[in-house]
Amino acid sequence: MVRRTRVKICCISSAEEASMAIAAGADALGLVGAMPTPVGVIDDGLAASIARRIPPPVAGVALTSEQTAEAMAAHVERVGINTLQVVHHGDPAVLDALRGMMPRLRIIQVVHVEGEDALALIDRYKDVADAFLLDSGKPSAGGRALGGTGQTHDWQVSAAFVKASPRPVFLAGGLNPDNIEEAIRAVRPFGVDVCSRLRTDGALDTEKLHAFLEGVRRADS
Repeated sequence: MVRRTRVKICCISSAEEASMAIAAGADALGLVGAMPTPVGVIDDGLAASIARRIPPPVAGVALTSEQTAEAMAAHVERVGINTLQVVHHGDPAVLDALRGMMPRLRIIQVVHVEGEDALALIDRYKDVADAFLLDSGKPSAGGRALGGTGQTHDWQVSAAFVKASPRPVFLAGGLNPDNIEEAIRAVRPFGVDVCSRLRTDGALDTEKLHAFLEGVRRADS
């Protein structure tokens, strides 16, 4: 049986970009809310407008840096979406409370891979998250770099994380058309996530997008 790596295109900034990504074969689209760093951020009104146009089975994912269950729930309601990506290493009790408030909500917990200590976060979040996403943020640097860095991390750690995780794992961080095949073969994630490396002058680039998807298909073949 041929495996299929899911693809999430993040930092969607318009209905046109959403349509382009869906037509290319994306499985999920990321809509970035307010962040400490401005990469890909759009306001919640625009995110809600885009979310309404995302057809099943493509998933819309809201990215949040909110710290409390109440604020996260409010973010979800403003955007009108059923999957939330939490970009910081917060208290698992907050996610547990959020699940109690929104039992149908799917939660993706971001893990920033700064070293092998990232593996310890599996046990921390496995009971409160539906999936993990491995990124290259630097929470140790004051918590302001929470993704969108365009930098890769240690894929050996990511591969070990995938093998140990009881939840599906997405790989992010510096992925591009030139390295995506190598990344998938090295890590074997459930899915991949990409933002900045598919853009030219800030806009989603159709040639880079299709080259990226073709690389994913080659890795899966």
